[in-house]
Amino acid sequence: MISTKTTLAGIHFDNCLMNAAGVYCYDASELNQIQNSMAGTFVTKTGTVTPRTGNQVPRYRATHLGSINSMGLPNKGLQYYMDYISQQQKAVPHKTYFQSIAGFNLAEDEYLLAQIQASDFTGVVELNLSCPNVPGKPQIGYDFETVEKILTRVFEVYRGPLGIKLPPYFDIVHFDQMATILNQFPLAFVNSVNSIGNGLIIDSLSERVTIKPKHGFGGIGGDYLKPTALANVHAFYQRLKPSIQIIGTGGIKSGQDAFEHILCGASMVQVGTALHAEGPQIFARLTAELKTIMYQKGYTTLTDFRGKLNYLD
Repeated sequence: MISTKTTLAGIHFDNCLMNAAGVYCYDASELNQIQNSMAGTFVTKTGTVTPRTGNQVPRYRATHLGSINSMGLPNKGLQYYMDYISQQQKAVPHKTYFQSIAGFNLAEDEYLLAQIQASDFTGVVELNLSCPNVPGKPQIGYDFETVEKILTRVFEVYRGPLGIKLPPYFDIVHFDQMATILNQFPLAFVNSVNSIGNGLIIDSLSERVTIKPKHGFGGIGGDYLKPTALANVHAFYQRLKPSIQIIGTGGIKSGQDAFEHILCGASMVQVGTALHAEGPQIFARLTAELKTIMYQKGYTTLTDFRGKLNYLD
């Protein structure tokens, strides 16, 4: 019996595949579609202290090899998503959900976590330290000192399972430095990676940029991102203590892509650009393709091959 079940933060999920924050999770209608798909669970849109309209449109453009976006964290505010999850917890008590959050300073992070701590939430928090698309706001994940300060305070005020979403890193020393920081804390997981920040895609016919915010600069996802995502997944799998698991995100549009993320060490896999293009029915296809690969290789569970990437001698 081939299974794509997985365990993260001691919680069992029927499928290792789920949406990435920002895709099919803005409101109840979109989250309901993920609930009714083959996805093992869902993560909400990244909730902020108050609702946000986000950046000007057009702010997302699909391309031949992926996508560019500068959404600017449009969301309905944390309370909206907490209310929705509360309803789902009562209706489907055997499932566990992810709440994504992002404060614009440490005080807001503390406020968001206090709201969650005081609620009936029994799921997993994903603290987003990696949004590259809010004008005037740098990615926290590239400020290692600030990351350490935030996590120190976070684990003083929050007791539930919590992980962080990180930007992609591009230097071995940065993997080493960030892992040294993260290993100090009782993180449940690290989600690698968010989009590659501040790329530029041009429409050569009109000689113009393809999205409006930030004069066309935006986060790059899809096929462009996959090699970088795999490198980050495996680098952190090698460096983080075993209690900190990995969620792999970036460039997943086939069962083969999901297989490679797991081979690099991912315990769960989030789908973004391809989900945006294909819709929630993609999870049935990805699950079937992943199971086919596992069958062909003689694997029955994800633990048979998770993290067992081979190297050239």
